[in-house]
Amino acid sequence: MMNKKDLIKFENDIKETFRQGKLPFLIHFSGGNEKELIKIFKNISENDYVFSTHRSHYHYLLKGGSQKKLKEKICNGNSMFIFDKKLKFFTSSILAGTTGIAAGVALAIKLKGGKQKVWCFLGDGAEDQGHFYEAVRYVDNLDLPCKFIIEDNDRSVESTKEMRSAKRTIKWPNCVIRYTYKSTYPHGGPGLKEMIKFDDNIVKKFESKEIHD
Repeated sequence: MMNKKDLIKFENDIKETFRQGKLPFLIHFSGGNEKELIKIFKNISENDYVFSTHRSHYHYLLKGGSQKKLKEKICNGNSMFIFDKKLKFFTSSILAGTTGIAAGVALAIKLKGGKQKVWCFLGDGAEDQGHFYEAVRYVDNLDLPCKFIIEDNDRSVESTKEMRSAKRTIKWPNCVIRYTYKSTYPHGGPGLKEMIKFDDNIVKKFESKEIHD
């Protein structure tokens, strides 16, 4: 399993590639939650299913995904669409889009008498969605082998939980795990100044080219 240093090194490489103007695509970087994820993935086996979000780089690498393969996918504009059937790794950029699917896979495992588990990651913004509530209730009621992990960075695009009138933390059943962290790369809002931008020299180069063209 990759360690904290390895994860940060990979994402810094992608960040620099983006800053050099070589990735003109929408990218959601991972960062700030290395310690929490490494701890969680120690409990995730090779045959378990993992459902991730638009911010999936760390999840994929910790599931055993290839750094080379992941970088190729990112460089081809598929940062938010990382799938690997062999690893049983799936993502969705739809808010809470995988929660119901994860519950369904867990049901299939139980009906077949399997030993696998399902791990479904989501952000605190997705926690507000009805799809998540329905999936949690279903998993809890049927005692399915599924865990939902809320990665709470107090951010849903530009809005904090306070702005969304969601200051109170809901006490979910045991199938839900929550951890809080400060994201290295926030979406925007108060953290806008921390967002990754193209290198100034690259911007000047493009501007100069447009003027001469």
